[in-house]
Amino acid sequence: MTKYIIHGGKPLYGEVEISGAKNAAVAILPATLLVDGVCRIENIPQISDVSLILSILKSLGAEIRTVDRTTLDIDCSNVQNRSVPYDAARQIRASYYLFGALLGRFGEANVPLPGGCDLGNRPIDQHEKGISALGAQVQVQNGYFQATTKGTRLQGAHIYLDVVSVGATMNTMITATLAEGLTVIENAAKEPHIVDLANFLNSMGANIMGAGTDVIKIRGVGRLAGGLYSIIPDQIEAGTYMAAVSAAGGEITIKNVIPKHLDSITAKLEEMGVTIIENDDSLIVKREGALNKSNVKTYPYPGFPTDMQPQIAAVLCLAEGTSILTEGVWDNRYRYADEFRRMGANIQVDGKIAVVEGVKSLTGAPVTACDLRAGAGMIVAALAANGTTEIEHVYHIERGYEDIVSKLRQLGSNIHVETITDEEWHVGAG
Repeated sequence: MTKYIIHGGKPLYGEVEISGAKNAAVAILPATLLVDGVCRIENIPQISDVSLILSILKSLGAEIRTVDRTTLDIDCSNVQNRSVPYDAARQIRASYYLFGALLGRFGEANVPLPGGCDLGNRPIDQHEKGISALGAQVQVQNGYFQATTKGTRLQGAHIYLDVVSVGATMNTMITATLAEGLTVIENAAKEPHIVDLANFLNSMGANIMGAGTDVIKIRGVGRLAGGLYSIIPDQIEAGTYMAAVSAAGGEITIKNVIPKHLDSITAKLEEMGVTIIENDDSLIVKREGALNKSNVKTYPYPGFPTDMQPQIAAVLCLAEGTSILTEGVWDNRYRYADEFRRMGANIQVDGKIAVVEGVKSLTGAPVTACDLRAGAGMIVAALAANGTTEIEHVYHIERGYEDIVSKLRQLGSNIHVETITDEEWHVGAG
C-alpha cells in the first residue's frame, strides 16, 4: 500500500508542465481500434488509467511500440477479438469507449460494465440509446454490455441525448464514424476532450463536424487510415495546480496549457483574489493576500467543471466568509467532506449543496482518498495545512495525475511517497 506524506504550510514557487489530457486519452486510445494502419499518438499521459487501456488493447491483439516517454505507435490492423477481459475493464470508467470502437469496426462487441470512481448514479442508458439508434441490438447480460448488428453495417441516425453526457456523446461519435450515412447527435456535450476526439478521428480520415457545439454531425466513411496526432493538455491537471497555489500561496508558472479551456476556473479564482496572467500556452498564478468567499456551481463545459469541485472546495475552506458549493452534474461528489473535517475544515453537506465556512488555517491529519478528484482536493488542502498530512489510497490519484509527487517537489513542496506492506497496514488498521 502506498501513501503520500505532505508537510504543508509552505508556499509554492517554480514551474510545472501539464501532461496530456486524461479524458481525451482514454477515448482516443480505444478509438485507434477503428483505424486500419499505424496511429502515432503524442503527449500521452503516464497514468494508470492509460496503462489499463493499453493493456486491454494489447490483449485484443493490438501492436504497440514505444517511440518515447509520451509517444506510442499503435497498430490495431490485426485485431480480431471483440471481447474485452473482465478484470481490466472493471477498473476503469472509460472502458465503455472500447464498446463503441469494437462495435463500429466489427459490428459486435462484448465489454464488461465499467468501473471507476463512485460518484453516485452513472447510468449508461444514453450510450445504449445512441448505439441502438445506429442499428445495433444492445443488451446487458452477466455483467457485460453486449451488442451486435447481425452482420449488417451500422446506419446513420438522428439522436437526441436526454441529458448532456460527455461519455455518451463520445461513444456515439466513435460508433458512428464507420456507419453508413449521416449521424446527427443533438444535445451533445461540448468539453475540450470531445473536440480532441473528433480532431483525432478526422485526422485519420473521419468526417465529423460541429464538435464543441451541441449538434455534432458524423458522415460515415468506409475506412480510417493511420496518421499522427498529439493529445491536448489536461485542463483538470492544470486547474489542480492553480488551486494548489491558490490555497498554499506563492507564485507558479503552469506550462503547456490552453488558457481558453481554463476560463471558468480562472474566473472563479480571480474572484477569490488570486492573480492570474495568461500567455499563449502558459499561465502565471499568484496568491499573496487573503482569499475571498465565492459561490461555485458545477456545469457541463463551458461551465465550472465538476472534476474541479473538490479542489476548489479545498481553496474555499481557507477563504474568508461563507461560500456555497452546488454540484450540478453528479449525485455523490462530497464524500471527501468528512476527510476535510479531519483537517479542521468547516463544511456541511446537504444533498448537492455544500456550505463552506472559511477557517484561518487547516491542520495536517491522516485522510483517505475516496476517488480521483477527491484525492486531488486532499493534496490541495494538505499543501496549505499546517503540519503533516498522510493520504492513503493514492492509487485513485494516480489514475489521473502523471508524476504528481515529482511535479509538486519541483514547486518546493515537502511531499514524499511511503510504501507499507499489507502486514503493516493491517496491524495499523487493527
